[in-house]
Amino acid sequence: MALLILPVLIVIPMSFSDARNFSFPPKGFSLRWYENFFTSAKWTDSLFTSLQVGILTAVLATVLGTLAAVSIARMSPKFSGFLSGLYMAPMIVPGVIFAVAIYAVFLRWQLVGSLFGFVAAHTMLALPFVITSVSSSLSGYNPGLTTAASSLGAGPVRAFLTVTLPLILPGVVSGFVLAFVTSFDESVVSLFLQTPNLETLPVNMYNAIATEIDPTVSAAATLVILVTTILVVLVQVVPGRNKRK
Repeated sequence: MALLILPVLIVIPMSFSDARNFSFPPKGFSLRWYENFFTSAKWTDSLFTSLQVGILTAVLATVLGTLAAVSIARMSPKFSGFLSGLYMAPMIVPGVIFAVAIYAVFLRWQLVGSLFGFVAAHTMLALPFVITSVSSSLSGYNPGLTTAASSLGAGPVRAFLTVTLPLILPGVVSGFVLAFVTSFDESVVSLFLQTPNLETLPVNMYNAIATEIDPTVSAAATLVILVTTILVVLVQVVPGRNKRK
């Protein structure tokens, strides 16, 4: 826990420093790096790109992941076990290897540097989190409710939308948030797919450190930490409160 929290305790104070380079502890207080972040077209464009890619990825991954989780839950244990191991591959394979493979395929398909390419790659990375989250909700779901809905005249789609989906909605929402956070924080694959006209915020942060010493990256890092922390906390708190009610 200390190793995880320590970088946060260093980066956040540095973002309020008035120094022109990275210095810790800060000798003076200033909001200049936040002002530079929100007034620079380079930083705001990369932030907008990350938000756009993150939202599209979350929507696509949630739809595909929810359908996949429901299908896996209805399969025999033999096939469901095989597919469960298969969809975990993006989480197990090292990020660099996954990025190189994606780059090689997307380069042939002319998807490098395109919005669709970013969303497709990030969706593959986010799918395991959605499937795991929805599968967890399905583990407590009674299939007899779907059978009862069907016996009362509901078709498969209507039974899913009116019976199954509302009961597993906490898992779906959690999967949506985790998919967005996964995309918003992703940097390795994005480094391979970037172009000068299409950069995500993590890639811009990496370039700001690798090519120049720009303390604005500390303000950007603080914003990323703030956004992801709030979303993850909401995922943990809101379902628990609804359950108690």
